[in-house]
Amino acid sequence: MASIPIPARTAETLPVRPLNILRDLPAVADLIEMCFSSTLDDEGQSYIQQMRRASRDDRFLRWAGQVVDSASLPMTGFVWEENGRIVGNASLVYNRYKHKKLALIANVATHPDFRRRGIGRTLTERAMSHARQKNIDEIWLHVRDDNATAIKIYSDLGFTQHAHRTTYIAKPDSLLPQTSNGLTVTRPQPRDWPLQRAWLEQAHPDELGWYNRWDWNQLAPGLWNWLYRFFIEFDIRQWAVHKENGELLATLSWMSTVRASDALWAAAKPGDGSAGLRYALEAARRELGHHRKLTLEYPADEMVEAIQSAGFSALRTLVWMRATA
Repeated sequence: MASIPIPARTAETLPVRPLNILRDLPAVADLIEMCFSSTLDDEGQSYIQQMRRASRDDRFLRWAGQVVDSASLPMTGFVWEENGRIVGNASLVYNRYKHKKLALIANVATHPDFRRRGIGRTLTERAMSHARQKNIDEIWLHVRDDNATAIKIYSDLGFTQHAHRTTYIAKPDSLLPQTSNGLTVTRPQPRDWPLQRAWLEQAHPDELGWYNRWDWNQLAPGLWNWLYRFFIEFDIRQWAVHKENGELLATLSWMSTVRASDALWAAAKPGDGSAGLRYALEAARRELGHHRKLTLEYPADEMVEAIQSAGFSALRTLVWMRATA
């Protein structure tokens, strides 16, 4: 049987092109929503809606061409287009953090009908090349921990795993019974701050600080911080759980920020702080009854039983991967 030679497709012949912010945002938003709808949180849904609104805003589109390397929306990236239809996407978002230039490759998505053709890998390679041309120090991405195929591809491209983080969700419930078991739930005391900060930094490592953009100093006790929060109407609520002997077991913080108004930030004593974290989470669910839901991000496989016992369920676990440029 005679074989038919098929010419290899070079980079120039592949249907890959840069994202065109003037016309591509609605199609990219639809593709991202289709591929990730089961694990999108409120922030992700808001992100997609921002893309759709931006695509209809002429003033934004005129401004966007001047700031593609500094805005959070995916105004830089690459798409795979066939027959006038966008079926693949990889967005690029640039950041600066502690004198480093960083790039986040996000929203790597392929339409289900076009998978297993190397589209995601090709788009990721093109995004990496673009980032390196910008003299980026580090390139980051995150992927679901159950997506073994994607993790293998990213590893082959030079990415290494640096963190596994689980996002949990729960509904507030003002009718939850209040349990004690010898523990007390109060507001953090000034003497708690050194431990609270140390545990926060352990649970939320600085190498991902460029993404969360949170300054723990704003949680510190003191008159100046109180005045700052009072005058800018920045609401913070905190809970601390102590043993009868005064030993601190866990703290929990909630901040009414625009970016994540439902987010809780937990810090617990390594080893035996699980009971304290559970009671703090239950207290937050009782007190924040006006919210539709609450979210908590924490290192995967840590304090899982305590978090779930407090009524939180896992939404997703992401593997954070990094490649040097």
